[in-house]
Amino acid sequence: MAVRQEFEKSGLFPTEVIMGEVELQKELSTIQREQVSKQLEKLGFEILDHQKQQQIEQVKMLLISKVQSGRVEEHFSLHDFFTKKINSNYPQLSRLFSEVEGITIEQFFILQKIEKVKEWLAYEEQTLSEISWKLGYSSVAHLSAQFKKVTGLTPSNFKKPGHKNRKSLDQL
Repeated sequence: MAVRQEFEKSGLFPTEVIMGEVELQKELSTIQREQVSKQLEKLGFEILDHQKQQQIEQVKMLLISKVQSGRVEEHFSLHDFFTKKINSNYPQLSRLFSEVEGITIEQFFILQKIEKVKEWLAYEEQTLSEISWKLGYSSVAHLSAQFKKVTGLTPSNFKKPGHKNRKSLDQL
């Protein structure tokens, strides 16, 4: 509501305001962008440029690809991974991701891994031990604890009929 009001004070009437995004009928002029940006900053918000949004999407796609490959090393480091892949300052990238997405990169990565675990459990082609090894968990117990924390179920309870409620990747 606060974001919508700030745009309207500047004579701009968004067609839609959804968490993190404002849709306008036309592009902002440089002057309008600066005015709205200053007002939003007073409220603790900032306008993200297209480049930052692309960076967030790149982070998501890299993590999704890593998890989908089924080859996550046990001592996998997000810091090292992103330093190599996109040559970026990880603390700054992490802060941006958290501000935009409302969760940390680490939390997003865990959610991706848990969805992959659900997929593999649903197909019943791998043991929990194999799954934990492929996704970089130090032990089956660690995987089980994280799985329960995220889903509310143990992996064995999840495997029971009626519990295979997976989310599509775009819903994470």
